[in-house]
Amino acid sequence: QVRLVESGGGLVQAGGSLRLSCTASGRTFSDYAMAWFRQAPGREHEFLAAISGGRGVTSYADSAAGRFTMSRDNAKNTVYLQIDNLKPEDTAVYYCAAPQSSRNQNIANLKLGEGYWGLGTQVTVSS
Repeated sequence: QVRLVESGGGLVQAGGSLRLSCTASGRTFSDYAMAWFRQAPGREHEFLAAISGGRGVTSYADSAAGRFTMSRDNAKNTVYLQIDNLKPEDTAVYYCAAPQSSRNQNIANLKLGEGYWGLGTQVTVSS
């Protein structure tokens, strides 16, 4: 059974940093693209960043460029999202996701219910 488990969220002050982790089990994801999304209360889930399988090429949403950095450690079957200079508007539940197939390397439009999703980790940023 494939599971994605996010961790690293919490309550931080504006201007602080967090590193979120997402560890996969049940399958080796080194060849899979993986992505981070978030969902704030009352809003649609929002794509933030993706990293390709293999070479680990990253791509970011415009809203995430500059403050968000995604990386992966294939030996640990884990991806990370470093968020710097946190702002109150970053408050949301952060999810990692992976597609059903390693052939799908373009997962910015992955929908809830497609592929594999973790349960999320809450990030709350106080002003």
